[in-house]
Amino acid sequence: MSAPLFLVEALPTGDTLTLDGPEGHHAATVQRLRTGEELVLADGRGGTAAAVVTAVGRGTLDLRVTSRGYADAPVPRLVVVQGIAKGDRGELAVQAMTEVGVDEIVPWAASRSVAQWRGERGERARQKWVATAREAAKQARRPWLPVVAGAPDESTASVARRIAGAAGAFVLHEGAHDRLTTVDLPATGEIVLVVGPEGGIADHELAAFADAGARTVRLGPSVLRTSTAGVAALTVLATRLTHW
Repeated sequence: MSAPLFLVEALPTGDTLTLDGPEGHHAATVQRLRTGEELVLADGRGGTAAAVVTAVGRGTLDLRVTSRGYADAPVPRLVVVQGIAKGDRGELAVQAMTEVGVDEIVPWAASRSVAQWRGERGERARQKWVATAREAAKQARRPWLPVVAGAPDESTASVARRIAGAAGAFVLHEGAHDRLTTVDLPATGEIVLVVGPEGGIADHELAAFADAGARTVRLGPSVLRTSTAGVAALTVLATRLTHW
């Protein structure tokens, strides 16, 4: 089994350090790491440091750094515009998409989104997505932490502007003729995928995204839930782009 990964604000500059705070508590108390076991520290921006536990305290670990590394950011960059869903479906989508390699998730206030992110409620909901992405990145041993954009959500107009600046943009839609498995993909830049909410994407939204340069695509004959469509599409892209 690979060494567990813990996210830190900054990697240690020296050869020893004490891992404390929430990550130290999780490592020492929850995962119960012991002296001699190995772990990996990551800054969420590609930098890593492998370390071995030299002592265990109450919610802390003393570590000795054994090696350092850096992973380049994946190219092209994969961005999913996720229509805000009700209940925990959005968090399920964030978790799975992080595990398969999404680089940025944009919460989208689609016209057919049942849940609305407004004010403090919206900021709390967005922070749940941030926390979910963080934990999923640790579970997947990812050195790059996905960004959760939005303040706290994005309008259709702002999504269209994002599409216009992308190297490639695709809207998942059951009525599309083209398949994501066969369309041409850019080798660099940013690929934007748009996933609608439970009620689907409205005609005026499809038109706005098409005007901005997006193509509608489908995955197959089945109509997927909003919580699974994004991860299925990312799996296709990861395979075609040889990220996997």
